Amino acid sequence: MEDLHQRAVTLQGEIRAAADKLGIPAALHQKETLDAKAMQPDFWNDPAAAQLMAKQQAKLAAKVGPWQLLLDLIADTAELAALDDESLQADLEAKLTEAQDAFVALKEQLKLAGPYDDYDAIVSIYAGAGGTDAQDWAQMLLRMYVRWAEQHAVSIQTIDNSPGDEAGIKSVTMELSGPFVYGKLKGEHGVHRLVRLSPFNANSLRQTSFAKVDVMPKVDRPDELVLDDKDLRIDVYRAGGHGGQSVNTTDSAVRVTHLPTGLTVAIQNERSQLQNKETALTILRSRLIRLQMEQHKEHLDELKGPSQSAEWGNQIRSYVLHPYKQVKDLRTRYESSDVEGALDGSIDPLIEAYLDYSLGEQQQ
Repeated sequence: MEDLHQRAVTLQGEIRAAADKLGIPAALHQKETLDAKAMQPDFWNDPAAAQLMAKQQAKLAAKVGPWQLLLDLIADTAELAALDDESLQADLEAKLTEAQDAFVALKEQLKLAGPYDDYDAIVSIYAGAGGTDAQDWAQMLLRMYVRWAEQHAVSIQTIDNSPGDEAGIKSVTMELSGPFVYGKLKGEHGVHRLVRLSPFNANSLRQTSFAKVDVMPKVDRPDELVLDDKDLRIDVYRAGGHGGQSVNTTDSAVRVTHLPTGLTVAIQNERSQLQNKETALTILRSRLIRLQMEQHKEHLDELKGPSQSAEWGNQIRSYVLHPYKQVKDLRTRYESSDVEGALDGSIDPLIEAYLDYSLGEQQQ
């Protein structure tokens, strides 16, 4: 029994340390605060704020719930083991095994302990060099992420979509919501390269196409990153609706420019001007947060605009469909011949390889 007690105490210490690293106690306190606010009689007086708070409650519950159950289980096990009652040995061994198995599964979250890893994600895809082939490639990447989201019960909302001239898309911006979505997808940020026989020329020549994927944590709370009004230029222009030129057009489209960095966000989602402005500001905050992480700057006035030309030449992954089949991540060196599976949304091995690689980089 003494051995069981020591094992329980040791495991309890490891679980607490892991929970602390992931910010579980702070998240639990935040959830309890929101729960108390939700019980106030005037909670639904502002429906929009209430819905946002309810969404945050659900997100926190999903994060802390499994850890709270595990912490309660191991505390109960350690307490029983301290009684030194031989009749409890079989039950204690079963509880220890249950706790160890649950901890092994939850420990995977330690790879997602970054400051924004538990945030939702804003993902943008832009067709690059390669003309119609590149626009089709951007559409293929969109399909890949949509399939991945479907496999993981992650919800997707399209924010902006610009169709290609002949096929595919020029660009798309979407919001993906679910547990640790940004942490899982942050390694997708960068330039993706496709090599295949082109379906868009008569001779079916081999074509190399590029598309850029931007992945940002969704920062929708203004207090998380304060923007100075004097650093913003906000332009309102006419948004085109469905049905052709000058049909269903309104002056609701909004373009927000962050003057110090030159970052620009334009939204014309056929909603109100106010909604488009709020969406644009959310995306701008998210891009600035991403820029801060990349440039390791604490203050916004220290940020420099991103270098597009450098990024376009810095591909992170290649997908080859001809003359052989291979998907290869150039950072982690992970490669597989199942390129069709990856393009069909089965990118978890690529994601796991990046998380392992990133964790190794942090520990060096």
